[in-house]
Amino acid sequence: MKKNERYEIDIDGLGKNGEGIGRLDGFAFFVEGAIPGDRVEMHILKIKNAYGYGKLVRVITPSANRAEPPCPVFARCGGCTLQHMTYAAQLDIKTKQVVDALARIGGMGDVPVEGTLGMEVPYAYRNKAQFPIRAVDGKPRAGFFAARSHALVPVEDCCTQHPANQAILQTVLVFMEEHGITCYDEKTHKGLVRHVLTRCGYHTKEIMVCLVLNGKKLPYSEVLAERLAALDGVVSVVANINTARTNVILGGECRTIWGKPHIIDTIGGLRFEISPLSFFQVNPLQTQALYNTALALADVKAADVVADVYCGIGTLSLFFAQKAKVVYGIEVVPQAIEDARRNAEANGVTNATFIADRAENAMPALVAEGIRADVVVIDPPRKGCEAAVLDAIGEMAPRKVVYVSCDPATMARDVRVLGNKGYAVCAVQPVDMFPQTGHVETVVALSHKKADRYITVDVEFGEGEGLIPLDEITERAEAQKPTARVTYAMIQAHIEENYGFKVHTAYIAEVKRALGLPMFDAPNAVEELKQPRQHPTERQEEAIKDALKHFGII
Repeated sequence: MKKNERYEIDIDGLGKNGEGIGRLDGFAFFVEGAIPGDRVEMHILKIKNAYGYGKLVRVITPSANRAEPPCPVFARCGGCTLQHMTYAAQLDIKTKQVVDALARIGGMGDVPVEGTLGMEVPYAYRNKAQFPIRAVDGKPRAGFFAARSHALVPVEDCCTQHPANQAILQTVLVFMEEHGITCYDEKTHKGLVRHVLTRCGYHTKEIMVCLVLNGKKLPYSEVLAERLAALDGVVSVVANINTARTNVILGGECRTIWGKPHIIDTIGGLRFEISPLSFFQVNPLQTQALYNTALALADVKAADVVADVYCGIGTLSLFFAQKAKVVYGIEVVPQAIEDARRNAEANGVTNATFIADRAENAMPALVAEGIRADVVVIDPPRKGCEAAVLDAIGEMAPRKVVYVSCDPATMARDVRVLGNKGYAVCAVQPVDMFPQTGHVETVVALSHKKADRYITVDVEFGEGEGLIPLDEITERAEAQKPTARVTYAMIQAHIEENYGFKVHTAYIAEVKRALGLPMFDAPNAVEELKQPRQHPTERQEEAIKDALKHFGII
């Protein structure tokens, strides 16, 4: 096999960036635009020691999971990577990513993983967008960068973004052209407007427009503010100052041009102030499902102390504070901690303490002060947890650890470390926070490796009999072993194999609840999702009950 040769190849896997993975004589190739189940013709672009890269020439036999992308620039834009795959297949792929990471990196091939929680409508879900502004043919244009480049692909109406963005971008671009406002040029580090950032409150409908400037002031800003203020929902127009020669989008200084310096949105009845620099989950519906999952798996008691590590602006901390005795939130970004304290005050939460420090400093400090958390919640950046944080958790010895992850690989690595510190995985629930992309969020619950039940064996002595034979003792012990837990994934697999269709885990939870069965950890139950969902059909309910009978649950 050589560069520039063409081969037919069957695709049987998917990379984390959405590339199809196939093999020729055992040698792996990454082929962008291909999906599992495809047979394609590829042009070899590069060959390395253990793998290669190929360009998709044509699809010979399409996968049954192939779909027509709704976005006209899908093939060029670097945002979405999975629009050419059915949504059901996207969810399956994301579940498999988590399963594979736990097995390959975490060394836990037998850990049950629930099916990924998806959305009813997996579009127009993002409440935050960052559009680079560049000159194209002498005119200001907005869009996104092409994959692995900073070449602008003009886009003003993105199907994953809030619908209000199109009118906002058109208003900004017309204003710039009318008043001669220049676009930023990365090569020369000249030009004024670098990005337009928007933040949209899902529940409050409040909208912020933030222009990122390579300068201290926006000329004619009052004209732009007046035009933006006329658009439905816009309550804040802000300038962010970023004069550094960097790829980092936002600078550290914000100046309010018009309206409020922040917007308000709510999650689960809690109210949050969101500024341009605030970290806030970008998918509000799935955030509710994610937090419900974390709360359910944490099983917080009224007397518990909770440590929320990497807490951001305190969204999850305030949820836990409603159930716990006290919550310690830890975050390195000082402004995020200021936001967290302000959000706690606005919501009347008095039992949350926020610490502005690196997690690897703050957690050992809490241990040194004698503070022991009953529940530790970790929501680290993509790189995962620092060793000092995991060591401190081991010393704290909490009853339960809830790990919220945006990267299955680093999550599996850290979970393996916690396993060596005496913790076992008791539940894994992936959540699709970013439909149409290869990213998956995962909630993992770990608890101390304690025996679920003890086996009692009476050793009897009789005349001339001596001790009971070892094999008889073994038989008695085996008879008292607890029945293995039947997972939602096992029930789904049984139904698909015997009935030929898939059922959502929420439907299984609904049927189990109706039958009065114990729910264990069922974060994807209908009531807990807090979003509209259809009930199972009569046929689906029949299949679920059949599966429950098959596994001896009813």
